[in-house]
Amino acid sequence: MGYEIDFLPVGNGDASGDAIAVRWGNPGNYQVLLYDGGTKDAGEALVQHVRSHYGTTRVDHVVSSHPDGDHASGLSVVLEQLDVQRIWMHRPWAHSPVIYGYFADGRITEASLAARLQDTMRAAYELERSALRQGIPIVEPYQGQAIGPFRVLSPNRDWYIHQLIPAFEKSPDVKPGLWMRRPPSGIAGALALAAHNVGQWLLEHWHIEHLREDVSTSAENESSVVLYGVFEGEGVLLTGDAGVQALHQSAGYAEINGLDLPNRLKFMQIPHHGSRHNVSSSSLDRLIGPRILLPGAPTDKFAFASAGKDSQSHPRQMVLNAFLRRGFQTYATRGRTLCHGRQMPLRQGWGAAAPIAFSERVEAWD
Repeated sequence: MGYEIDFLPVGNGDASGDAIAVRWGNPGNYQVLLYDGGTKDAGEALVQHVRSHYGTTRVDHVVSSHPDGDHASGLSVVLEQLDVQRIWMHRPWAHSPVIYGYFADGRITEASLAARLQDTMRAAYELERSALRQGIPIVEPYQGQAIGPFRVLSPNRDWYIHQLIPAFEKSPDVKPGLWMRRPPSGIAGALALAAHNVGQWLLEHWHIEHLREDVSTSAENESSVVLYGVFEGEGVLLTGDAGVQALHQSAGYAEINGLDLPNRLKFMQIPHHGSRHNVSSSSLDRLIGPRILLPGAPTDKFAFASAGKDSQSHPRQMVLNAFLRRGFQTYATRGRTLCHGRQMPLRQGWGAAAPIAFSERVEAWD
């Protein structure tokens, strides 16, 4: 059984997003999964990609990793133009009867909380409405569920409902003492940090890594659906915008269930376009394996990052270096479609992409 994974370009300037297509099977019996759809324009490109390169309009599974617009918006286009059999997405507003009492404002009701979340997560809510109009089954993806050949590694259902939704940047303030303050990072914070660090650099070596353990990302990002699949013995990991908490949760589930990711993983999506606020040395060690001793060793492992064509903040070289140390060749979309596959038909006019090399100069933290 062959498989191929396509990362389509999303975003201009410093903006990035995700639009990923996966096809597997044998000639005459292929299946298709789409993981995120980027912006509306990216959704149109994703539809055309499935039609032209996969030769079909049928999509077996659509997965919306989390409710951010740069991941969910394009999937509405997919649902309208392709024959989608099932969509996997979280619906935070559906859990308002359980969590509405968690918030400090005593005027919040089940209905008002649901309406607020639907309004502030407009792209995801429109995706749900599109699926309902067309009669496409909707399933919320949680740890342990199977989606085709993939298994959901994160999020755990209780963690998602009782901790992540209340901590969303788009949720009201929770009652004092219920949870720690929601992570301060977000799009504005990331861009401010990028601007602050222009022209400031650190020196790295193969045996010196500057990733931090105390980094955090938004609860929305941590809610990303992390998928792990195996194709003819080769492990594939899709991470969305997952952060350190979700990566550790994924690693823990994999360890308990004997999935052996460090030895079986051959392809991985670099979380959140290569942001250094989403990975740490310990989370990568658990998930993909420890650092190798010698640089330049032959490898059959690959890691892709979705990055805007002219992005100055994605992917971070510090993050790429971390993947290189663990035996992965690294690539970034930057305005082009990247494809990784095994035992699939060759595409006329497609050629090999150049990997991103290790660099001893990385972006400074402060």
